[in-house]
Amino acid sequence: MRQRTLNEYITQKYGKKLYKLALNAGFTCPNRDGTKGRRGCIFCLGSGEFAEDPGISITEQIELAKRRVADKLPQKGYGYIAYFQPFTNTYAPVDELRKIYMEAADHPDIDIISIATRCDCLPDDVLDLISQVNEIKPVWVELGLQTIHEKSSEYIRSGFSLADYDEAVKNLQERHIETIVHVILGLPGETAEDMTETVKYVGQSGVQGIKLQLLHVLRGTDLAEDYLAGRFSCLTLEEYTGILKRCLDVLPDDMVIHRLTGDGDKKLLIAPKWSADKKMVLNSLRRRLNIRN
Repeated sequence: MRQRTLNEYITQKYGKKLYKLALNAGFTCPNRDGTKGRRGCIFCLGSGEFAEDPGISITEQIELAKRRVADKLPQKGYGYIAYFQPFTNTYAPVDELRKIYMEAADHPDIDIISIATRCDCLPDDVLDLISQVNEIKPVWVELGLQTIHEKSSEYIRSGFSLADYDEAVKNLQERHIETIVHVILGLPGETAEDMTETVKYVGQSGVQGIKLQLLHVLRGTDLAEDYLAGRFSCLTLEEYTGILKRCLDVLPDDMVIHRLTGDGDKKLLIAPKWSADKKMVLNSLRRRLNIRN
């Protein structure tokens, strides 16, 4: 693999390992509150199964999350990323966002603020706020694009357009905000060529990082109903590895690869079952894709 892994990038840029702390600000999503829909994306449970309790303060969440990862930490030379993960973390009045972002940025142990959001939830006042926070601590904005293909976007009920993505990226790059894009590989009906086209588009859009996510079918989602009804099948490990290789081949050398597969909650995972063995999957990908770490 020519590109840098996230570990390589962080170590080179910050001189130490950084560990993500998944925080929950208690936000919803325009695809759930009735603004654009009420059922959410077809695969979504909120992407926050590892995040902390939104009922406690951001500072308390950080301290609790630090304790949760303590057994993974080296003796010294590490820091933390405050990751606002579940649902849409720019979907609130700007004064409310300012409070939570600044609380994380003011914490002495936090090195980076990472904000997961939608392409259509970045109005100018929120972008200006993110720019202000970026002057205090580096900010990453993570955009959930998933696919560039209109038919797939309609199927998964994303509720935004490719034009929304282009506008969001343009606005973030003008403000020098590091941007990471989420892409799902294995969406029903998509071919390897379709998936590669999406990844190539992301690589040419000017963003700094990408998360390549295997499609997981989780209990409780509408996607699970389609899977159990036999309307689609999931990728095998062999198929997924082959598609990953094609995707990496079309990405620029300076792209940072933040993720190559992702985790599904094992208690809710219906398919693909092979993805539950994370160690096996990562070792297989490292061998096949010549990943250094």
